Amino acid sequence: MEINTGIPADDRKAIAEGLSHVLADTYTLYLKTHGFHWNVTGPMFQTLHTMFEEEYTELWAALDEVAERIRALGEPAPGSYAAFAKLTSIEEEPGVPEAKEMIRQLVAGHEAVAKTARSVFPAAEAGNDEVTADLLTQRMTVHEKTAWMLRSLLD
Repeated sequence: MEINTGIPADDRKAIAEGLSHVLADTYTLYLKTHGFHWNVTGPMFQTLHTMFEEEYTELWAALDEVAERIRALGEPAPGSYAAFAKLTSIEEEPGVPEAKEMIRQLVAGHEAVAKTARSVFPAAEAGNDEVTADLLTQRMTVHEKTAWMLRSLLD
């Protein structure tokens, strides 16, 4: 059935492509954060273990919101490691860095998701897609605040 919500098909496709990058970045950051939660050690263990759990829980919920927006636009949401690897701007961490390096990587990851989300605004604006613009604003708010909170641990 044809979609007739007031956003032209080409704009829906462009917006969904941008959101697919947001989804891939979010999933990659989720996976990294969860791994760091499992493996963090040192004098900040309790603080970081708890903080990372709160962060990966929030990221997990965000994945569904972003994927469902892609689907509402009429496009398939990427859902495999291979697809995410092609779309993400966040580097995987194959090892177990020390706690401060974990924090640095998560700051960079949250900043990367915020940048990716920001890059989708022109497509959302071109399609008069206020719903996606609102979602992007919410995601940028979370990622910028989380980056700031993590960054403050490095002072």
